Amino acid sequence: MKMAPVEQLFTLFNETALVIQEELSCTYLEALAETGENLFHGSVLQDEISEITEKRLQKQYKEIHLSSFTKEEIRKAYQLVILKGMKENVQPNHQMTPDSVGMLMSYLVDKFIEQPTFRLLDPAIGTGNLVTTVLNQQQRNVQSIGIEIDDLLLKLAYVNANLQEHPIELFNQDSLEPLFIDPVDAVIADLPVGYYPNDVRASDYQLKAPEGHSYAHHLFIEQSVNHTKQGGYLFFIIPNGLFESDQAQQLREYFKEEIIVQGVLQLPLSMFKNNNAAKSILVLQKKGEGIAAPKQALLAKLPNLSSAVEMDNILRKIDKWFLDNKR
Repeated sequence: MKMAPVEQLFTLFNETALVIQEELSCTYLEALAETGENLFHGSVLQDEISEITEKRLQKQYKEIHLSSFTKEEIRKAYQLVILKGMKENVQPNHQMTPDSVGMLMSYLVDKFIEQPTFRLLDPAIGTGNLVTTVLNQQQRNVQSIGIEIDDLLLKLAYVNANLQEHPIELFNQDSLEPLFIDPVDAVIADLPVGYYPNDVRASDYQLKAPEGHSYAHHLFIEQSVNHTKQGGYLFFIIPNGLFESDQAQQLREYFKEEIIVQGVLQLPLSMFKNNNAAKSILVLQKKGEGIAAPKQALLAKLPNLSSAVEMDNILRKIDKWFLDNKR
């Protein structure tokens, strides 16, 4: 029985990563980045690999032609092997945005951004899964930039972009340090939630905590707004309790000054282990000359994302909101 394309690629990534992991005595995720590089270049790049193993890997790579797979098939297979690696070596900052949420973000980017070409920033790019999900749905020319402090995640993002042939400019740094990038038209991010340990750096932000550590997710919002053009859009996956924390008042005042809330879409609670972990998609627009707020913000509680009928109803409501508010 012939394997489905995603399964075929998953098997290749997984089997070759296991071989490299053993040969180089590295982690599965490190080996995965290496095998992805090899597949992209069509040769075994690691000098430390023995001749016998190299021949074995070469044979497996030759059986696969990347050009015969769609970008989405490559992304899904790569995402599945990364998830496998993350389960084995769980770290709190290694979380991947679910596919259904990525597709929804993609739909919103498509609806809000009208220009034929635009610049897109993901300041917490991780393995690049969210940004490539969005890029794979775009028919337009998008210049993308990604920032990630974790060098292994960034290497995985780099390989991910190469395999899907997306030219993404990547920076390995703390996103809350100064960024040397030109302003962008849009930002997407699954916001890292928690405290930011660098109080000295945090003190440069309006949203710094009055005392103690500041919230990283607040600072990420401010940093993103700073690097967005006037009238540009920001799409964030946020914790539902964003406006209920002890620093929420500051955030509300900052929003009043700098941005227009275009919408809040609450993700279904069934997606999360408990209500405290529940999230929403927040759509913002940076204020600027001639930028008007919508008559009313787009507010929706999303149904089960796998229910086609319920999702169809919600998307129709969103389309109607666009007709009433954005034209």
